[in-house]
Amino acid sequence: MTAQTMGRNSVQYISPTRERVMGVLFLVAAVAMWFFFLRNTEPGVVTTFGMTPGGSKVVAPDWVFETSFALQVLIFLTAFLGVYQLARGFKQRTNLVLGIVSGFFIFAFLAWGTAGVSLNLAGLLRVMVIRSVPLTLGAFSGILCERSGVFNIAIEGMMLTAAFTATLFGSVTQNIWIGLVSGMLSGLLLGGVLAVLAIKYKVDQIIAGTVINIFSTGLTSFLSAKFLQKYQELNNPGRFPNWDFPGLSQIPFIGPIFFSHNLYVYTMYALLIVLTVALFYTRWGLRLRSVGEHPKAADTLGIPVNRTRYMAVLLGGLMAGFAGTYFTLGSVGRFDEVLTAGRGFIALAAMIFGNWNPLGAFGAGLLFGFSDSLAGKLTILRVPIHNKFLEMAPYLVTIIVLAGVIGRGQPPAAGGKPYEKE
Repeated sequence: MTAQTMGRNSVQYISPTRERVMGVLFLVAAVAMWFFFLRNTEPGVVTTFGMTPGGSKVVAPDWVFETSFALQVLIFLTAFLGVYQLARGFKQRTNLVLGIVSGFFIFAFLAWGTAGVSLNLAGLLRVMVIRSVPLTLGAFSGILCERSGVFNIAIEGMMLTAAFTATLFGSVTQNIWIGLVSGMLSGLLLGGVLAVLAIKYKVDQIIAGTVINIFSTGLTSFLSAKFLQKYQELNNPGRFPNWDFPGLSQIPFIGPIFFSHNLYVYTMYALLIVLTVALFYTRWGLRLRSVGEHPKAADTLGIPVNRTRYMAVLLGGLMAGFAGTYFTLGSVGRFDEVLTAGRGFIALAAMIFGNWNPLGAFGAGLLFGFSDSLAGKLTILRVPIHNKFLEMAPYLVTIIVLAGVIGRGQPPAAGGKPYEKE
């Protein structure tokens, strides 16, 4: 078995019951679009989607369309997919069709919610990319750890500690790069603590991760109240500036959304490629995945199981540290208590939704980033939905994913199980 093929997921079997449930769900979505959106839309009202983010030099024309007609088309397509799913079924393409129906519903919601006004769609999607950064990087951290067989629920604590450390050292030295490196090293340190507890002392990995999260929250809150809030000069590390990627940033609509950002976004793209190649197309990735799937067999072949797990968890800690520095050095430019606001746990959901695959995690990160961006944008536009419900959107999506509504992934077989050489 080669590095390219091992660990690939087999084609998932879709049960007849789930096919019927999905068909009913599609029809319910069509009815909901009619009842909540089309029924409450005045004929002749138009929706305007801005296709140029604010401040962008690359201008694209606005997209203007009649709201009720667009809703009718979306309802018809959704109902057709529901009937087809019940009659014949999409088989292995069911999840793909579910994604399409979800896209139809979101588009219908946006068209209805902004009917008669203008929504900067390009700006919404640009913020989606920005909000996805810590989630995707955190998911990469989880993939490195869990592919080797070590559960890492301490991503939240690692990110929070890194955000604090980067702020403190960046402010003291007045050097943003020193802040970045120090934040990553703090993540590496906590990764080492998790590795020792989980691998050497065989502590329950969920408990070990929880301890790190509680410790990080308490320590950073105490030190922030004691020093950063009292001495504001210690809470001003600076931020990495945005820069346009040569050539690609000039593409209308797409360029400003994906290629006009700071260091963190471009590094996320690079890590996506590097991790995908390293995990699935190299001997190193084959060894790492083998100790997470069948450590005894890997040991028999001469692969040092625990040493490989140490390496993976340390790299995961380094990655989580980098993700944590984003909150201060790449976003707000200062530290506040519990700044990460549960993003480490959402990153875990992105990892699971992405089926422990970097490409899947990136897509999941964009999904969660979109829900976060959408909540903020619709609050500003005064959509007739209470703002508290809009703020709940990212967490509701997380619950839906973890509940297995989209479909359950297959975690590494030896995940969470300490290995002891016989």
